[in-house]
Amino acid sequence: MNPVVKPVAAHRLPELLRQMPKAELHIHIEGSLEPELIFALAQRNGVAIPYRTVEELRSAYAFTNLQSFLDIYYAGASVLLTEQDFYDMAQAYFARAAKDHVVHTELFFDPQTHTARGVSMETVVNGLHRACVDAKAELGLSASLIMCFLRHLSEEDAFATLEQALPYRDRIIGIGLDSGEVGNPPEKFSRVFARCRELGFHLVAHAGEEGPPAYVWTALDVLKVERIDHGVQSSKDAALMRRLAQDRIPLTVCPLSNLKLCVFPDLASHNLRQLLDAGLAATVNSDDPAYFGGYMNENFTQTFAATGLAAQHAYALACNSFEASFIDASEKRVFIDRLDQVFETFV
Repeated sequence: MNPVVKPVAAHRLPELLRQMPKAELHIHIEGSLEPELIFALAQRNGVAIPYRTVEELRSAYAFTNLQSFLDIYYAGASVLLTEQDFYDMAQAYFARAAKDHVVHTELFFDPQTHTARGVSMETVVNGLHRACVDAKAELGLSASLIMCFLRHLSEEDAFATLEQALPYRDRIIGIGLDSGEVGNPPEKFSRVFARCRELGFHLVAHAGEEGPPAYVWTALDVLKVERIDHGVQSSKDAALMRRLAQDRIPLTVCPLSNLKLCVFPDLASHNLRQLLDAGLAATVNSDDPAYFGGYMNENFTQTFAATGLAAQHAYALACNSFEASFIDASEKRVFIDRLDQVFETFV
């Protein structure tokens, strides 16, 4: 039974946001690679990177759009070579997520970024999967993997990546679509997504971040995805907003990412409240937190401070995150019960 969400004083709201259990459904694990770990892995693997210090690398994290971010993102991923590298990267993220009271996460990973460099699918999946298993045992954090296709590459490349992944399909719950959105509409991948659907994978796709609302429509109607990653441009299309609300299609919104990539001029201008008020199943996520200046709780606290969202919005966002996840109904119920308990006892 959902609690009646009591008003919470503004000075107490950040603590509620930090304490409440939550799921993260839009996290690119390569985007959690902090400069310190990039340097450590570069040294371990003898990889040369074009930065002399951690500070110099961090200062390069100045992006004006999605593509300028992706350029440095792919350069950072070049240090990942061994199964242990992928394990260490994921474990570092899980430790941070657990501190933010993330109790379930569904990690995006980009195998084409690695296989193009000669790193095998086996190396990538096994390292990440082992970290997921250990996160459950050591942190009580459940985690699963969603494999994303890079949309700036061809559909033929995506098909080849799918074939490479099939021996490990028991370790992958879903298929996604990410990377440069503009000029790469969802329908470019209609055939490979149809094949993934036949194989029984959950389907998600980035749409409506920098791309138009039309990309959200085609992600839904051509790719037949279950969740829209980002989706903030949907507010420009009233019919699409009604569709998303009516069908309870989740949006995995990433406020600090939107700010860093200039999707909105400032957080106060973000449309998260508009999405919630329209009845959409919006969620809050960190996207590429090492690059965008904040993990889950920073996304919550900074966005709430800037937009004036209140306790009832916090409850809706956390509840939506569990409802939108790909765990079974009984697990969702356990997490939502825990959420209810926090809200009922918070004073």
